[in-house]
Amino acid sequence: MESGAYGASLAGGAFDFMSFIKQPQTIVRILSWLFSIVVFATITGEGYVNPPQQKDTKCMFNGNDSACGFGVGIGILAFLACVIFIVLDAYFPQISNAKERKNIVTGDLVFSGVWTLFWFICFCVLANQWSHTTETAAISADAARAVVAFSFFSIVTWALLTTFAYTRYRQGVSDIDQGYTDPANDYSTPYPSTSAYPPYPTSGPEGYQQSPFTPQNQEQPAPYQPPSY
Repeated sequence: MESGAYGASLAGGAFDFMSFIKQPQTIVRILSWLFSIVVFATITGEGYVNPPQQKDTKCMFNGNDSACGFGVGIGILAFLACVIFIVLDAYFPQISNAKERKNIVTGDLVFSGVWTLFWFICFCVLANQWSHTTETAAISADAARAVVAFSFFSIVTWALLTTFAYTRYRQGVSDIDQGYTDPANDYSTPYPSTSAYPPYPTSGPEGYQQSPFTPQNQEQPAPYQPPSY
């Protein structure tokens, strides 16, 4: 495969779905997408319980609603980001502008790094609150452990995505330093000169017959005759 800027082939090639799915970055991003679903869906479905002798629902993590809200928020945003970046990864080889590729890779690098930190904070908060939870009678302990576990797994997958994005960024900078030319801004190729085109024929081909619709063959109008009274 001919390489281009920022770790992708040159624009114009056909999209290969199987090759795209088998890429390590795509696999890790899909795992991150699944982990985010487990976290926010579990908290939304089983994370709020009714403690005995209380009417209002409370978060299963030590009754701390902020902990559940933080986990749901991080999970939903991670889910949406994974969908967006999967689409951008599929469309990335079709982008010929090196500046647009750089913006996508930079956005991926920044977001992945920030979300790695957020997942670490989420894991620490949920694990700490779960360790201080005393009333577990009405709580699904398996659901709480699953949220904590998949928060930890998300740290690993988003850290890998950060590494992949950083590798692509460094590769793109290296390609630019080695003289990569952006096809969208390549003005080095001049327009072909007129000598590259065949000469325009000045006379018709052999056997060409003059059109019968010429002034010599046109019928002359009859002279005007005034009417007789």
